[in-house]
Amino acid sequence: MAFGFEGNQVRLVPLEHDRHFENCLRWINDPEVTEWLLIDPPMARLAEEEWFRRACSGEDRANQHFAIETLEGVHIGTSGLHGIDHKNGFCSTGSLIGDRSYWGKGYGTDAARVRAYYIFEVLGLRMAFSGVIEGNEASLRMQAKVGYDIYGRAPAQYWKRGAYRDHILTVLTRQRWLECIPSGQSAGSG
Repeated sequence: MAFGFEGNQVRLVPLEHDRHFENCLRWINDPEVTEWLLIDPPMARLAEEEWFRRACSGEDRANQHFAIETLEGVHIGTSGLHGIDHKNGFCSTGSLIGDRSYWGKGYGTDAARVRAYYIFEVLGLRMAFSGVIEGNEASLRMQAKVGYDIYGRAPAQYWKRGAYRDHILTVLTRQRWLECIPSGQSAGSG
């Protein structure tokens, strides 16, 4: 029986060690997958185990992590909400499609739409912040499709792959997200 929050191509489900850990360890140590993340390999098994334990435990209420699975149950990535601030109504977001065979096929966009549904309709937040390291055009396009707008740029903020790169700052409001839902599709499901 399927559970989680479902889109047209993916489902966001709670991270489970037995189902998701080995993929996450492999992906976080793949330089092509982490090309635009703020971390770089190598990540030791013990360090990833500790992160995974915290992510799965639910003890950190300010951060929530999901596995991204296809509707057929194939684990293809992760997505998270960070710094959840219920009082002020915002969080930060990020995703990773680790299985490269799913890149460029809309799975990341669908996962971000489902995540936005969760942020706005389930948690009742009013905005989500994110960012893209300059040069990561695929993530920038994905965020734009979901409704994220660029609101700033931090020049040369991060060292990544041989150069200091700008951090492009983005924001998604509930209203903007609703405006960007493709016609004929629902805002999401639970």
